[in-house]
Amino acid sequence: MRKLFVYFLWTLLTISVLGTAAAFYAIDKGWIGYMPPIEDLQNPINRFATQIYSADGRLLGTWNFNRENRVMVDYTKISPSLVHALVATEDARFYDHSGIDFYALGRAVIKRGILGQKSAGGGSTITQQLAKQLYSEHANSTLERLLQKPIEWVIAVKLERNYTKDEIITMYLNYFDFLHNAVGIKTAANVYFSKEPKDLTVTESATLVGLCKNPSYFNPVRYPERSRDRRNVVLAQMLKGGYLSREEYEKYSAEPLTLKFHVADHREGLAVYFREYLRRYMTAKKPERSLYPSWNMVKYYNDSINWETDPLYGWCNKNKKRNGDNYNIYTDGLKVYTTIDSRMQRYAEEAAYQHVVKFLQPAFNKENARKSNAPYSNNLTASQITQILNRSIRQSERYRVMHEDGASDEEIKKAFRTPTSMTIFTYHGDVDTVMTPIDSIKYYKSFLRTGFISVCPQNGHVKAYVGGLDYEHFSYDMVMDGRRQVGSTIKPYLYSLAMENGFSPCDLAPNVQQTYVVAGQAWTPRNSSRARYGEMVTLKWGLQQSNNWISAYLMSKLNPQAFVDLLHEYGIRNPEIHPSMALCLGPCDISVGEMASAYTAFVNHGIRAACMFVTKIEDSEGNVIAQFQPRMNEVISEESANKMIYMLKNVVDGGTASRLRFKYNLKGDIAGKTGTTNNNSDAWFVGITPTLVNACWVGGDDRDIHFDSMAMGQGASGALPIYALYMQQVYKDAQLGYNENAIFDLPAGYDPCSFVDEVVGSNDIDEIYE
Repeated sequence: MRKLFVYFLWTLLTISVLGTAAAFYAIDKGWIGYMPPIEDLQNPINRFATQIYSADGRLLGTWNFNRENRVMVDYTKISPSLVHALVATEDARFYDHSGIDFYALGRAVIKRGILGQKSAGGGSTITQQLAKQLYSEHANSTLERLLQKPIEWVIAVKLERNYTKDEIITMYLNYFDFLHNAVGIKTAANVYFSKEPKDLTVTESATLVGLCKNPSYFNPVRYPERSRDRRNVVLAQMLKGGYLSREEYEKYSAEPLTLKFHVADHREGLAVYFREYLRRYMTAKKPERSLYPSWNMVKYYNDSINWETDPLYGWCNKNKKRNGDNYNIYTDGLKVYTTIDSRMQRYAEEAAYQHVVKFLQPAFNKENARKSNAPYSNNLTASQITQILNRSIRQSERYRVMHEDGASDEEIKKAFRTPTSMTIFTYHGDVDTVMTPIDSIKYYKSFLRTGFISVCPQNGHVKAYVGGLDYEHFSYDMVMDGRRQVGSTIKPYLYSLAMENGFSPCDLAPNVQQTYVVAGQAWTPRNSSRARYGEMVTLKWGLQQSNNWISAYLMSKLNPQAFVDLLHEYGIRNPEIHPSMALCLGPCDISVGEMASAYTAFVNHGIRAACMFVTKIEDSEGNVIAQFQPRMNEVISEESANKMIYMLKNVVDGGTASRLRFKYNLKGDIAGKTGTTNNNSDAWFVGITPTLVNACWVGGDDRDIHFDSMAMGQGASGALPIYALYMQQVYKDAQLGYNENAIFDLPAGYDPCSFVDEVVGSNDIDEIYE
C-alpha cells in the first residue's frame, strides 16, 4: 500500500511537471492566452506621442490629445539616481535574474499566500511588471490575475532574451503612467519638476519611483504627505541597497516635498494655435463636399486646393508606413521640424498680449461702459442685437444640450435669462460669479481678438504664428481659419495691377469724389480725409494716404475681373470674391496668413512664397521620411514689384503708418499698409522689411463689436503697434540675425517719381479730363 502511494505521488509529480511544461509551451506558442508576436517583443513600445520642434531646436510640444503623452528618452539621458531608486525599491536582484526572481516569488507565496503577511513584498520583477504593462489586460478578479501570471513570466523571459538590463529599465520608465497625462519619465520629470530626466535629484527620483507602487494613492499633488512618506521608503531602500550612505539618507529624507507641477496640456506653452492648426492640417482627409455645410464652401474650396497642391496637407492620410498603415501622429513617435523660431514666437505672443490685453482691451472696456448695447455698437437697433444674440445662443453648448434633452424654446429662453453660478475667464485669472448665460455670452463677446503671422519672404517659412490670445477660452484661429474684411490693405494688389498695366507711381489722378455707374448702379466712394481735395496727385501719394477716391479712379481704368484673377494669383483663395468697382476698397474676407503670403511678392521681386510650416519629418528611429520645399509662383514682374516697394515705403515714411518712425523709432527700410473697414470693425497692418513680412489683424468676435472712435479703431492704432513691438524685440535679439538697417534690393537711387511734382493745380483737372 505504501509502495502504491509512492508510485501515485511520483505519477502526480510527473503529470504536474509535464502538465506545467505543456502549459508553458502552449503559452509560448500562443495557444493559451495572448503571446505577442516576436516583432512586438523586439519593439515593444511603438505607441508614443509626436514631438513638434521649432527651427531653433526647441521642443514646442507633443501631440497626444487625451492619448498617451509619451516621449521616449534614452538610458543615457536618465539620472542614475532614478535607476538606483527603481532597482532598490522594485527589484533588488534585478541584475541577477533572467526575468523571474524565484527567491522573491517563493517568499511572496509563503509569506503573503500562506502566512498572510501583507508587508512581505511582491514577487514580480521589473521585467514582469513591464510585461504586464505592455501586454496584459486589466484583470477583473483574482482568478483572472492568477491566469495572467504565467503568461507574464513567459513574456518576461523573452524580454530578457531580447534586451539588456539597461534597455528594460529604459522601457519600464518610458512606459509607466505617472498620472496627470505624464506617461513616461520624460513627461513626468517635466510635469512634476519642470526638468529633464537626466537632471532629476535623488529626492525627485525617489518621489517618482514612489509612484510606481500606486500612482493614485501616492499622488504628490493631491496627497503630499503620503507621497513624502513613500519617497522616504524609497530612500530607505536605496540605503539598504548600498546606493546611499547613512548621512545621505538622513539628509534627503529630511527634505520637504518640493514640486514645480504643471499639467501636461496641449493648450499651454508656445505656439498653441500653430500646433493645433498644424495637427489638423497634417491629419486632414481628402475633402468631400457632402461633409461641408453650405455656409462653409470657402473652406471646402481651400481644402481641396491644399489637398492637391500641398504635400503637408493631409500628410498622414497620403503616406503609409512599411506595414501599409497610414501614419498616426498620436502613436508613431514622429518628430516634426517646423519653421517656427521659438524666440520670435515668444516676442510675437508678448507683443500681441502687451498691446491688446494691456492697452486696447482696457480702452474698449471703458468705451463699453458708456454703451447701453455693450459690447455691440450703439448704431444697432434693439431688434438687431436680439437677432445676433439669438444666433449666438443657438451656437452655444448649453443650447445644444438642452435642445437634445427635449427642452422647449420657452424653457431654453428662460434658462438663458436665469442667473447661474459660473466661473468666468479674465486675463488676471478665473473668477467665480453669478450671471445669466446670455450675459455670459455678451461678456465673452467683449474680448478683442487678434491674429499675427511673421513670414520669411524668400522661402515662406513661418517664423511666428499667433492665432489668438488665450486658446483655452478663444480657440478659433484668426491666422489661417478666420477671415475678415481687409479694407485698405487690399489696395497694394490693385496698385500692382495698375503697374502691370503700364501705370507708374508718378502718374497723376484727380483727388475728387466721383460717382461711377456700373451695370446701371451708381456708386460714390467716401474718403476719411479731404486733404488736397480738387488737386491732381500722384498714385504714390494716393497709396501713401490710403485715399479711396484714387483707388476708385484706378479701378475705373482697370478690369475688375482681372483684379479678381490677380488676387487668386496672390494666393487669396476666396471663391466668393466677385468682380466689382467696390472691390478696390477691400470688402472681401481674407485670412491673415493669406495676406502675409501675398505681400511676400512685393519684396521677393514679384515671386510669392506660400506659407511654409514644416521642413522635415522623422520617424521614431530618426529616419527622415518627408522633406518639404518652398512653394513659389510669379505674380507680377520684378519692375512692378520694385514700384510697389517704392510706394509702400512711402506709406511708412510719411503716410498712414508713419508712427512706426516717430512713435516706435524703427529704423531701416520698412514698407507697409494699414487697413480699416467700415465702422472700425477690422484693424489691419501688413509690414514688410527686406527679410520679414508680418501681417496683423485686430477686431471683435462679431463685426458689430468694435471701437466707435476712429482714433482707437483704425489699423494704425489697433494692429500696427503689435508689428512695432514685435520688430523691436526681433531687432534687439542679435542672435536672430535680423539687421534693423537692412535695405530693400532695389536699383541704386531708384525713384520713378523723382522728376514729377507731387501737386498739380486744381485748374489742370478739367484739362486732363478733356
